[in-house]
Amino acid sequence: MHPSIHGAATPDKAALIVAETGETISFAELDRRSNRAAHLFRARGLAIGDTIALFLDNIPEFYDIAWGAQRSGLFYVCISSKLTAPEVDYILRDSGAKLLIASAAQGDVAEKLDLAGCIGLAIGGVAGWEDWTAAVAAMPDTPVADERAGADMLYSSGTTGRPKGVRVALPEDPGIATPNVLAMLAQALYGLGPDTIYLSPAPLYHAAPLRWSMTAMRLGGTVVMMRHFTPETALAAIERYGVTASQWVPTHFVRMLKLDEAARTRHDLSTLKVAIHAAAPCPVPVKQAMIDWWGPVLFEYYAGSEGNGLTTINSAEWLAHPGSVGKAAYGALHICSDAGEELGPDEEGLIYFEGGGVFEYHNDPAKTAEARNAKGWTTLGDIGRIDADGFLYLTDRKSFMIISGGVNIYPQEIENRLITHPRVADVAVIGGPDAEMGERVIAVVQPIDMAEASPEFAAELTAWCRAELSGVKTPRQIDFTAELPRHATGKLYKRLLRDRYWGETGSRIV
Repeated sequence: MHPSIHGAATPDKAALIVAETGETISFAELDRRSNRAAHLFRARGLAIGDTIALFLDNIPEFYDIAWGAQRSGLFYVCISSKLTAPEVDYILRDSGAKLLIASAAQGDVAEKLDLAGCIGLAIGGVAGWEDWTAAVAAMPDTPVADERAGADMLYSSGTTGRPKGVRVALPEDPGIATPNVLAMLAQALYGLGPDTIYLSPAPLYHAAPLRWSMTAMRLGGTVVMMRHFTPETALAAIERYGVTASQWVPTHFVRMLKLDEAARTRHDLSTLKVAIHAAAPCPVPVKQAMIDWWGPVLFEYYAGSEGNGLTTINSAEWLAHPGSVGKAAYGALHICSDAGEELGPDEEGLIYFEGGGVFEYHNDPAKTAEARNAKGWTTLGDIGRIDADGFLYLTDRKSFMIISGGVNIYPQEIENRLITHPRVADVAVIGGPDAEMGERVIAVVQPIDMAEASPEFAAELTAWCRAELSGVKTPRQIDFTAELPRHATGKLYKRLLRDRYWGETGSRIV
């Protein structure tokens, strides 16, 4: 389905509400705005199969542009608003984008970009750039003559190296009434539909917030978009707008759980029936606390921007299989050794999907080939195991594994223990250089109160780990930082942390 259908059937219904301000855009207005965007793309010479890029914060125009690309046969690349000019330049060159739309919030970076061969339009004003608002206002609000479905081409977070664009084939039809896989899953698994009020608290440049909120619109639901996440604002939005469904990452849960009791109980959350979460592993104590607080409304899935497969689990299943990310709902699951042999129940190895979506990494045939095995199954590079009942458990990313004294250590288990300490706001565990052991386990901790960063607190955290973890997993070094290099969707840029340590030793505040 497409918002144009709802624009005709329920023209005055809200397609989008901005959580902080209450600004509302109806389905009819979204239809008109996306048509104008599509006409502007054609007017600037973009044809079916071309690529545009969005360098935006969470503003209503994000949906105008994405839906405009969706109805004019374009690939649209959504660039993180946290990137520097060289990082954005790399994505523009790699994607082959012919047009870039930036918002005023990204103006300082946008003005430094090399736009050779790329048209620049700005929302809110960027020096030397064409004004998007004026340009699009001059366009017709009816569909373009050659309407054709487009597709996103989203770039990996770059947690372990240069980000790569995930490219799929364009649909062969206009895609106005044709259902897609995600829409069918959203209906079947979570009951999303015309009555849904869907809260999206995360940045739209990431795969899950963008795809799932657009799916809610496809199904005729109303999206409540947060400009910026804060725990109190999110809880207030659920009550104010009668939110029925939402999507989160574990760091959202951690921040909400660490509110004081008065703040946590101030708002009526009774309308919330579905709280989906993904993007990063959720520590068992954190998820248990959320179910205790919100009830059995948590639904978790495991998937990637590649769209090669998906697992899902509801609260009741998770309580019976704590720590699992569920059974396969799209594609068949397999666990394989490094040699490519399929492993049995509860044996750890690389997670593969069979029969899911087909993808390639743009301009990187080697990485594309690396993600496939001899049987054609595909992997995201994660390690896990499947129990006898078919439930998947994540261990960690293979690239994050620490090898200390010949022992394989996965940081996730250590991070899950440390984040449950009441005075820890965030944590990342990496391998650092060690002359004797090859690598040592280093925990980089963000305290709730940076004034507590001290050798005494480090000793306390070491003891906290030793109470539940073996000696080899207990960090040999604990450092403190005011903020971790974390993607707004919850993913850690561990590559950046590792770069700080290799070639350096000694405990310190970073």
